[in-house]
Amino acid sequence: MRALCISAIASNQGKTILTTALLHYFRNNVRAFKIGPDYIDPQFHAKVSKNPSINLDTYMMNKKQVKWLFNHYSDQKISICEGVMGFYDGLNKGCSAYDVTKLLKIPTVLILDGAGSYITVSAVLKGLKSYKKNNTVKAVVLNNLSSQSHYELIKKQIEKDFDDVSVCGWIEKNLESLEGTHLGLDLDDINKLEFITIEVLKHIDIDLIKKISKIKKQKNKKYPFKKIEKNDKKLAIVYDSNFSFLYWDNYMFLKQIFKSVVLVDSTKDEVIPQDCNSVYICGGYVETTKAYEKIKNSNSFKNSLIQHSFNKDKKIYAECAGLLYLGKEVQNKPMSGILDVEFILQERFARLGYYINEQNIKGHSFHYTVPVDYSKGFDILSKTKNGNGKVGSWSNESKNVFGTYLHTMFRNNTTLVKKYLI
Repeated sequence: MRALCISAIASNQGKTILTTALLHYFRNNVRAFKIGPDYIDPQFHAKVSKNPSINLDTYMMNKKQVKWLFNHYSDQKISICEGVMGFYDGLNKGCSAYDVTKLLKIPTVLILDGAGSYITVSAVLKGLKSYKKNNTVKAVVLNNLSSQSHYELIKKQIEKDFDDVSVCGWIEKNLESLEGTHLGLDLDDINKLEFITIEVLKHIDIDLIKKISKIKKQKNKKYPFKKIEKNDKKLAIVYDSNFSFLYWDNYMFLKQIFKSVVLVDSTKDEVIPQDCNSVYICGGYVETTKAYEKIKNSNSFKNSLIQHSFNKDKKIYAECAGLLYLGKEVQNKPMSGILDVEFILQERFARLGYYINEQNIKGHSFHYTVPVDYSKGFDILSKTKNGNGKVGSWSNESKNVFGTYLHTMFRNNTTLVKKYLI
């Protein structure tokens, strides 16, 4: 099989540009992966590659579990993984691109910005290569160059300094196809994607990329998660442009353990089916004016959710934006009022990070809103009241309804699934 990771020395160095071009080039025969807990890039990957993208996170899952996930979903001719931040960022928590690629034994293609430099690019590469031994950096693509001669200068120096790194090509600076384009948001036009791919890959040796990406296919032998028996219940997942933060593996896992799973679009005012036993509301956006406009008149959806909450034998589990929607209001924008809590929107994010408790339940949070009264909730990871606003797993619960800021991967957090969803 073929597999590779696209990484760099930092964010905003060109990872997304190169990943986009490669995913579109190999579309319909590629599986995309994203290192870390990010929700946005996988949505973009899926749009470009025509296949769902899978998150690989060696903090939220252990090594055996991440290996299983990668092997399980590497079902296409090539697997392309986009790194997070810089190659070693996250090393302190064991979840960097370095950690994941070394674990999975897949080669890394570094994209390096060569603007205004030539010999120094090789020095930077040497620093990256020597910082940790036996790393996976096998190739480089040079970004932001103005000419073929500039590229040849850098390539000559790298080939002089390294006998184990292939120079696969370069990307011109100020690409016409990227003018006015916000990658991930403005690429609904397939012709735009084609234009970007042609320009980005114009000076890149695809055959060399293919050669470097050849690895030995690993087979899963043992399921490294706690098993949950399939139940006879029906689950509704609220998933749409507002509530779009759904890990693909979470979706597949829920389909495995529930007898039936249906998707509900709140922005189209679809209702929760009356025969559903549980509702899972994904994270996303309801607090912004643009997002709120899509849902403020979805009264049939809201009323069906409220009706569902009245039945003590049924359950609701909501993450982040789902938590906000369960509340009374967000920044004076009325929500469902199912939970007795109000939220305000801050200019700076309130929490960003990973969380873990003594039972090894893990998750992450990233949100700009905060509850008006923290004392009404609790930290789901410790079940202790917390009034100082320092916890990213703040939650609120009322009988059969549960909402939390915490995002988790369900397959290895079965305790939460059993308690709040089944």
